[in-house]
Amino acid sequence: MRIIFMGTPDFAVGTLKALMGAGHEIACVYSQPPRPAGRGMAERPSPVQAFAKAQGIEVRTPTSLKSEDEQARFAALNADAAVVVAYGLLLPAPVLDAPRLGCFNVHASLLPRWRGAAPIQRAIMSGDAESGVTIMRMEEGLDTGPMCKVGRIAITPTTTAQSLHDTLAESGARLMAEVLAQPTITSTPQPGEGVTYARKIDKAEARIDFSKSAAEVCRHIHGLSPFPGAWLPVNGTRIKALLCEVVQGHGTPGTFIDDHLTIACGSGAVRLLKLQREGKGAMEARDFLRGFPISQGTVVA
Repeated sequence: MRIIFMGTPDFAVGTLKALMGAGHEIACVYSQPPRPAGRGMAERPSPVQAFAKAQGIEVRTPTSLKSEDEQARFAALNADAAVVVAYGLLLPAPVLDAPRLGCFNVHASLLPRWRGAAPIQRAIMSGDAESGVTIMRMEEGLDTGPMCKVGRIAITPTTTAQSLHDTLAESGARLMAEVLAQPTITSTPQPGEGVTYARKIDKAEARIDFSKSAAEVCRHIHGLSPFPGAWLPVNGTRIKALLCEVVQGHGTPGTFIDDHLTIACGSGAVRLLKLQREGKGAMEARDFLRGFPISQGTVVA
């Protein structure tokens, strides 16, 4: 097929590679414009743009697709289909209708659960037993389109947002290639029940609340690992918790109850296994304690 690919972050690169590997012609790639990044705040292309440029594929980075001129440029590509993976811009009806077969999306949840911006994080933080990928035929509603294919992935006590992201990216790439390989692409409507919305992660919610149960605290930490990173203040230093486990123990919530980074919660306790200080790299607990000892009785504050 002749395909327009629309995506921005690392999550989308694998799907673009899979489409190229399947022999599809990539007519053009659309991605978010370069953003300032790094210490020098120089403009940096998105992962999708950087990969496509390296492959010699035309890349377009409009700030909006609402203008008639931009929509006409899109339609002039005469694509069989558009594949959309975490693109970041609203697709108006003229764009959705332009490709011969329509537009197809890789969404990182088991729709209709977790429509919206942060399905990976919300699934972990809410204690879902599983997540997955839905290949969806797009329409104007927010992640409301009919489903072409679904893949399921278990969420375990050690699943983090990063590990689930990587697994779903690989699964989504494979499933999209399978969908587009079908002689006739079929789809079924989403169930009317079970709709939830994964609102965007607000950095203000990253601070850990140890008054909650140990299970909730652990899910919070893993759901925000590594970005933006759930954090706790210790002796005037902000520390990100990146990996933890639920353990037995009790005490005043927010108090370290041993010398091995075990913190009491509203019920139970969590032991921090991987941490990161401001301006430092991520470290295993043992290495972290060598440079930043925290003794029993220290209170998070």
